[in-house]
Amino acid sequence: MSTGVIIDQGYSRYTAQDHETWRVLFERQAELLPGRACNEFVEGLDALGVDAGGIPDFEKLSDRLEAATGWRIVAVEGLIADDTFFGLLADRRFPVTHWIRKPEQLDYLQEPDCFHDCFGHVPMLFNPVFADYMAAYGRGGLKALRHDALTYLARLYWYTVEFGLIETPDGLRIYGSGIVSSKGETIFALDDAAPNRLGFDLLRIMQTDYIIDHYQQTYFVIENFDELFDATRPDFVPYYEELKRRDTISPDQVLTSDRRI
Repeated sequence: MSTGVIIDQGYSRYTAQDHETWRVLFERQAELLPGRACNEFVEGLDALGVDAGGIPDFEKLSDRLEAATGWRIVAVEGLIADDTFFGLLADRRFPVTHWIRKPEQLDYLQEPDCFHDCFGHVPMLFNPVFADYMAAYGRGGLKALRHDALTYLARLYWYTVEFGLIETPDGLRIYGSGIVSSKGETIFALDDAAPNRLGFDLLRIMQTDYIIDHYQQTYFVIENFDELFDATRPDFVPYYEELKRRDTISPDQVLTSDRRI
């Protein structure tokens, strides 16, 4: 497929300050993530070949990624329409914002930039199971639009792709891009006593609202990536009909049926 939102990365237009911002962000996350990020993310970051030298060239990253799982990176201006986003994912193309934040925005940025997208999202696309999950999510998104059910699917994306945790033999680890690309939330998600950490439950997640301007009050924890991919196999249409009859759950609420971790 083709879409008018895809642009040239414009690599030559990055300034020295832009590359310095990438370096600062990369180095502090590289220091924090060992023992916190899951092995799949660490392996994907190594395979991607990015480092603290500066903003990477998306075409070079795409060549490595496509050889591994058939995905490519495409540059975009920023947030794009839902149908375009889902269509790109279904076609195994991941949209990465071409611009990078300003130095005064190191610790908080409401809209994703290339560090969040490239450092946070792309490494996990080297994992075959997660790569297939993302493509299935794209196909599911296109269907959700036809059934006026995007809210439910957006919650699933938020609590898995963006802010997911995984159980490992060595303890809880991070795989969500919104966490691995944030210094503060990297620490908060695993070390702070405040948030709820609950076992993965598909319908529970799709019932649960989320917040965008603060650290998460609840994180959902998968046992492995097969669990995540298997959750996308069924037809979601009956789920959507059921969810429309259920009340929304607030981000900080814990139910008696929840498995606390």
